[in-house]
Amino acid sequence: MSVDTTTTEAGEPGAYSAAEAVRRILTSTGDTWAVVGLSSNQARAAYGVAAVLQRFGKRIVPVHPKAETVHGEQGYASLADVPFPVDVVDVFVNGDQAGGIADEAVAIGAKAVWFQLGVIDDDAFARTRAAGLDMVMDRCPAIEIPRLG
Repeated sequence: MSVDTTTTEAGEPGAYSAAEAVRRILTSTGDTWAVVGLSSNQARAAYGVAAVLQRFGKRIVPVHPKAETVHGEQGYASLADVPFPVDVVDVFVNGDQAGGIADEAVAIGAKAVWFQLGVIDDDAFARTRAAGLDMVMDRCPAIEIPRLG
């Protein structure tokens, strides 16, 4: 069972709202988004989502072992290689790798972690929230941004 708006976090006064976290991440967390799994492969979902993020004013940072330049932005092989602060880490990797990426996001001082559609790791969610970061799972910013109105 994945964490949702009815889950109460230990030590918090009420329920953690995924909907509120989505709004906060998209509107006030920051505009530098590391997109983990983004390559120049136009057939991959990360490529299209990164383009949408750019259209809505976000700076995308491709993070992929190939370290390719994508959508005009220099790529990096890992989050640790990014030489400037990252606000949000958007994760387009298999669920079994996503938890490690969330831990790296905490380590580099990101403010939020976003797991894409189909990426769910409740243990990573708990660790990331315990570290003080906002987090959402199984959602897509390209779907959520237009809903903000």
